[in-house]
Amino acid sequence: MEVRKYLHATAPVHLAIVTETFPPEINGVAMTFGHIARELGRRHHHVTVYRPHRHDLPPANPSTGFAEVPLPGFPIPGYPQLRLGLPARGRLQRLWRRNPPDLVHVVTEGPLGASAITAARRLGLPVTSSFHTNFHAYTGDYGFAPLRRLVLAWLRRVHNRTQRTFAPTEELCAELAGLGFRDLAVLSRGVDTVRFDPARRSPALRQSWDAGPADPVVLHVGRLAPEKNYPLLFRAFDAMRAANSRCRFVIVGDGPLRARLEAAQPHCRFTGFIPRQELARHYASADIYLHASLSETFGNVLTEAMASGLAVAGFDYAAARQFVRDGVNGLRVPCDRPDDLVAAAVRLATDDALRQRLRPAARAAVEAQSWDQVISRFEHDLLTVAGHLPNPELRPAPAAPAA
Repeated sequence: MEVRKYLHATAPVHLAIVTETFPPEINGVAMTFGHIARELGRRHHHVTVYRPHRHDLPPANPSTGFAEVPLPGFPIPGYPQLRLGLPARGRLQRLWRRNPPDLVHVVTEGPLGASAITAARRLGLPVTSSFHTNFHAYTGDYGFAPLRRLVLAWLRRVHNRTQRTFAPTEELCAELAGLGFRDLAVLSRGVDTVRFDPARRSPALRQSWDAGPADPVVLHVGRLAPEKNYPLLFRAFDAMRAANSRCRFVIVGDGPLRARLEAAQPHCRFTGFIPRQELARHYASADIYLHASLSETFGNVLTEAMASGLAVAGFDYAAARQFVRDGVNGLRVPCDRPDDLVAAAVRLATDDALRQRLRPAARAAVEAQSWDQVISRFEHDLLTVAGHLPNPELRPAPAAPAA
């Protein structure tokens, strides 16, 4: 790969990653930057992760390939498993003045991330950011719709103070550009096809779900929160159950809606959060994956389900638009047609031949989307911003020919 040729010729650099969510927390952003930090460390870069302190963090382990610096923070109301970082400009400036990183990358736009951008700019350090969550779109889900413009203005200001903002898809980059965001680039998402593999299918786990070998198991993985469009998901579940009483439904995840959803959906099994190795076994032991959300910036769960060999259905945007070919390796419906998603779910519940045809094709569709390729591209972009690689966009114009 041309990118890797350049990178092999580049000396290791010191990268500071500032984030308000990181493993062992369980969400797409934490998972993504856990992968990135480990892989950049494995490539001999000096990576330091700055994150809010947690009492349950494991002891420092040099084998991870990166160091962690805990900073003050507090639990997010309604999400005690996540923490919001407090502003830390002064402390970060002191740390970075003594040992300046070659580049600061800010993952989240909260008080910690915003203060890190200010600290980096005051010290003259290159700084980039990434956009992962449509917080402005979530205001309506949480009863704060009048604040949408204010939240959007905050996000735009945070990101436009960095030299480059990375978003998961070209589609989202175009949307953000239309909202006034500048200097956008793509940081896609990889799939761990070793961990998420159909070979992890477990008859014993299926039996614990009261599912026989021929009973379709419908899986959903995600944060149990208002923005995930659970009313539509459970409407689809009800239609599937009415069309095929053999269907079983398993919900993996936790969040503020869990108690209410468990009470309203007694036919579903709710597992709460589970370790990623166990999550891989859950994916592989199911048959169908439904993705009803319209608010994701990517949707890692969809590609994990595909890698695990599930027949998937989702709306035509983000990961589904990038990887699902309708009727070939999954089912994809227009974003403004929720009834079509319900109909697609019923098709998957009732058409055994369709499921069996889609499942291996789903796996094949994401096998080439390795984290190695995604991180190589990101590494190249970071080193370009840091000035360690030539930037083709900034190449000087060719000299005029001699007279």
